[in-house]
This record gives sequence, structure tokens and C-alpha cells, in this order.
Amino acid sequence: MSENIGPEFYSNTKYDRETLPRGKLDLSTKPPQFKTYDSVTRVRLPGPQLEEGPGFWGLLKGRRSVRAFTEKPISKEQLSQILWATQGISKAFVPAYGGTIGLRTAPSAGGLYPIETYLCVNKVTDLEPGIYHYSVAERELELIKPGKFGKELAEAALGQSMLAKGNAVFIWTAIFERSKWKYKQRAFRYVFLDVGHIAQNLALAAEGVGLGSCQVAAFYDDEVNQLLEIDGKNESVLYLSVIGEKR
Repeated sequence: MSENIGPEFYSNTKYDRETLPRGKLDLSTKPPQFKTYDSVTRVRLPGPQLEEGPGFWGLLKGRRSVRAFTEKPISKEQLSQILWATQGISKAFVPAYGGTIGLRTAPSAGGLYPIETYLCVNKVTDLEPGIYHYSVAERELELIKPGKFGKELAEAALGQSMLAKGNAVFIWTAIFERSKWKYKQRAFRYVFLDVGHIAQNLALAAEGVGLGSCQVAAFYDDEVNQLLEIDGKNESVLYLSVIGEKR
């Protein structure tokens, strides 16, 4: 890795008055808003609970990175609540350029939502272990690879064993073209901002349902991409977060 890649990336994605992209967006080339898998087992998730729960300020005070978890499984309801908090659709919206998008619980540059959520499920009641994809539109989990992959994921994350011991690991990727369609090279900044918003929602939601979480940015990118069976170019892993019952 070049020691100058960081400054070059930052410099080459700056906006200035001379090079700011302009022009009308071509809706015919807009990438699909949602990713789905065909011919997979689908698990319908319960709806979010919106009426009760701890106060927001208390959640901020209580949030800490948790790296030690019990052996107790978490419930599918707890997992579903966190999934909705990170990427759930909260309102339909018609943007100026046309079409309809589902506004979500975390902000996204231009309402383009390039971030996809995968799960490595280790110990969740009524869910078999495996790699799942979260279907935002259908509020379903799509089982794309059954089996126990916690140890493999931990090894890909520089040996961080908490990823194998936690109940589930959120794996966030970006489909870059969704943002590049509008923002060109600037999109590579926005995907990281987007996933940061999502991760913060997860941290607070986990605290809200009595669980702990820890965000992870240290991993071998290609090993995680291979685990998800994505190409690492058009779609690539950005960030991880483990959740579980606090020890």
C-alpha cells in the first residue's frame, strides 16, 4: 500500500468550483435500490417496536464498546429491532429527479443508500447459523451460506476472537455504483460517511435492547469479500460490528 494513497484519495475527491460535476442525472442508468438473492431460504422478521424503550440520552451515556459476551443466544426479535434501527425504511419519498425511494433510519448522501447489510449469525434463537443478507424492502433475512463461519470471520479480522464468540456480526458493504451514479469520485467519501451513520445507530440500538456491540475496521478485506462471495470491486466490505449478550 502506497504511503501517499490517503492524501491522494483526499485530494482527488475534493470539490472545487472548476471541477464540480454538473449536468442532468440519467434515470435510465440509475442502479437498483435494493439487492436481492434468488432461490434462497428467507426468514421473515418481526416488525420494530416503536412505542416503548429506554430514553435516548440514557442510551448515549450507556454505550460502550463491548468485547466479552456470554454463551446465551439472543432473540430474533432483538436482532430484528437492531436491523430496523440501522437500515429500516421509515418513510416513502419522491425526489426531484423522479422515482420513489424509501427513506431509512440512517441518513445517506442523496438518498442513494449504497450500503448493504450481511450477517454472520452465530447464536440467535430460531435462526440457523450462517451468512445472511438483509433484504431491506421485504424485511427479511436471506440465507446465502448456511454453516458456522464465526471462526473464519474472526481470523479474517486479524484474529479478533470476539467475532466468533458474539451472537452475530454485522458486515456492511458498499455497492459503489449507487453513489457514483450521482456523485462520481466523491462517492468514495460518502460511502464511509453512510456506513458510519449506520454503525452509530447499531451501537445505540444494541444498548436499547440490552446488548453490547463493538465496531471493527481491522480486517483483511479480500478474505471477508470471499466469505460473502462478492467481487471486492463493484461491491466491497467497509465495516463490521459484533453484537451480543454482555458478560
